Amino acid sequence: MQEEDYILFDAYISGSLDPESIQAFENRLESDADFNLAFNNYRQAEAFLEHKFKNEEKTQRFKENLEQISSGYFKKEATDKTKLRRINPWYYSVAAGVILLFGVVIAQQFSSPTYDDFANYGTISLTVRGSENDLQNKAEKAFNNKDYKDAEKYLSQLLHKDQDNLELQLYKAVSLVELNKYEEADVLYQTIIQSPSVYNNKAKWYLALSKLKQKKISESISVLGSIPEDAEDFESAQKLLKKLE
Repeated sequence: MQEEDYILFDAYISGSLDPESIQAFENRLESDADFNLAFNNYRQAEAFLEHKFKNEEKTQRFKENLEQISSGYFKKEATDKTKLRRINPWYYSVAAGVILLFGVVIAQQFSSPTYDDFANYGTISLTVRGSENDLQNKAEKAFNNKDYKDAEKYLSQLLHKDQDNLELQLYKAVSLVELNKYEEADVLYQTIIQSPSVYNNKAKWYLALSKLKQKKISESISVLGSIPEDAEDFESAQKLLKKLE
């Protein structure tokens, strides 16, 4: 696609083409598969931009970024067709089309955050030096290998013998979330949060991620807002909070 095509897309969508140009455009959509695909991609990109940048401040920053990126592609004078109307604010989406043309994913910076973006639980260590507890070894190995089905099984067995162990409850809750057993996980998280323990804030962070995975955004935001500044995950929580709000 040429940059003129994206200008033509914008003119067609805005309804500023004359009847003859509209007919020629629609004929090309039917006969040119690549042109049709590019137009549909462009239309989706413009719809995304309109939806995403209603906030004036974010819109202005985005415009400025696109102006800088696209400056190399729009130096020549507009043709007669481009003078058909006054350029509206969403003309900057033409630049987005150019970015798409060169394989840059413009939505990446502004896309909604996902559970997988933040769910990094690292590795756990349940065994102490010299310990020969086979069940602890199995639970630790399964969790660290992301075999959450086995991890949940072994952690449940350990909790059967030590039901008040908040560390085990935390790791079991994580395993349950990974297995999409959210209600069971939330009960464990709430138990930990309500206890004055070193796992209190960690449980809040993990609970917020659980809500995010369930797409319960308002609940995730609420939990994130309760994480104090001295918490280990405070910065990550704030980063996620800004993306969700």
